[in-house]
Amino acid sequence: MIGIIDYGMGNLGSVSNACRFLGLPCSILSSPQEMDRCRAVILPGVGAFGDCMKNLAGHGFVEAVRQWVEAGRPFLGICLGLQLLYENSEESPGVAGLGLEPGTVRRFALPAEFKVPQIGWNRVWQAQPACPLFAGLPDGAYFYFVHSYYAEASGAAGEAGRTRYGMDYTSVLWRDNVLAVQFHPEKSQQLGLQMLRNFGRWVEAS
Repeated sequence: MIGIIDYGMGNLGSVSNACRFLGLPCSILSSPQEMDRCRAVILPGVGAFGDCMKNLAGHGFVEAVRQWVEAGRPFLGICLGLQLLYENSEESPGVAGLGLEPGTVRRFALPAEFKVPQIGWNRVWQAQPACPLFAGLPDGAYFYFVHSYYAEASGAAGEAGRTRYGMDYTSVLWRDNVLAVQFHPEKSQQLGLQMLRNFGRWVEAS
């Protein structure tokens, strides 16, 4: 069973629908106790960094997610679910993130020809082709992005994929049992569905 964390914010419907379409057993989790029956969890996210951390804490998920990751269990973060893994974000000064990855989430500071937020299709270049999410996917594949902030981890050891939007930034993170993507695979048509299918296969093999 793949658990999709419900903390009052996030694209739960589209993520759960995509998993069910692929035949991946999944369940929406409203409390940390429900994580015990799962083999993997997905942390989706939309909205502001500070609001999401507040809601995660209010639903009791902050320590639960930290303990899950530290125990080596499979995890996938989507969009803001990637950013929340880091120590903090310029979007919400003074608010601590989950702190599972070093670094700060920065706002795009780009030339005028680049609109912020970035909304639309962009390419993901594979820094680590062995990343489980990339199985059967071409290098430079297009996925759907909606974001104004990025993790300043480009070139770091955990960077599995990178994207260029006026600058290079990390768009796929892979470190041990943790996978996370800045884009929305559940909204990225066939290649996005393949990525979610790859996650399911990785979970089964873990």
